[in-house]
Amino acid sequence: MQNVHKIKQDICDIGRRIYNRQFAAANDGNITVRISENEVLCTPTLHCKGFLKPDDIATVDMTGKQISGRKKRSSEALLHIEIYKNRPDIKSVVHCHPPHATAFAIAREPIPQCILPEVEVFLGDVPITKYETPGGQEFADTIIPFVSKTNVIILANHGTVSYGETVEQAYWWTEILDSYCRMLMLAKQLGNVSFLTAGKSQELLDLKGKWGFSDPRNTDEYKDCDICANDIFRESWAASDVQRRAFPAPPAIKETTKQVADANGMDEDQLVQLITNEVVRQLQSAS
Repeated sequence: MQNVHKIKQDICDIGRRIYNRQFAAANDGNITVRISENEVLCTPTLHCKGFLKPDDIATVDMTGKQISGRKKRSSEALLHIEIYKNRPDIKSVVHCHPPHATAFAIAREPIPQCILPEVEVFLGDVPITKYETPGGQEFADTIIPFVSKTNVIILANHGTVSYGETVEQAYWWTEILDSYCRMLMLAKQLGNVSFLTAGKSQELLDLKGKWGFSDPRNTDEYKDCDICANDIFRESWAASDVQRRAFPAPPAIKETTKQVADANGMDEDQLVQLITNEVVRQLQSAS
């Protein structure tokens, strides 16, 4: 049996850490923990996360309806519930406004990959949603295209949401992301961001798999992707007005025949035929 009072204390502890790290000004942010099939503990609205008490925590059902608690639940509970619906393995969700990661949300700048080992292992590719007014179901639905392939999402012009098996783990991903975004900004000020090589990046992905952390790049669906080029979520960029403005693209690890063909002013069939003809010519010359 779960100790619900202890879980509420854990929520309050994470709330203090969020507030002390300046990830949530005034009453910003919200935290939830799923405690049963149809019950979710939820922080209250209009309440500073740095000064929560266990009695402040409300309980809502999986439709967002408040079923207990002396203070009204957060107005953004539907976003959390949508994550729980799409990820049965998830037990806690943390939403806040960490300043460096939120700067990327405002700039709609994709998070560069293959730079910092810890980020490759713990986060992977980080998507940016399209913008919707916070609070309603349309806002909650913005995470649906991404939620199954990552444990941290940047909400355009808003903040971040991260999720895990415990409230502390859910918070970790946000802390790692914001720390990384700060490092990227500092490196940019120094004038250079250096990328890891393809081989070293693959080593990190192999370790990630051995340590039990999932990553789409380790699946058959993305086995041919360029592991450093944000290939997992790049198709969503146009709809969210996300594009590289501040940070360059990483060096290409793989070039598709289409990319090579485009670069040489021909279509893909022409390039394949050209390669085939050259292989045949060399085989004939060798014989």
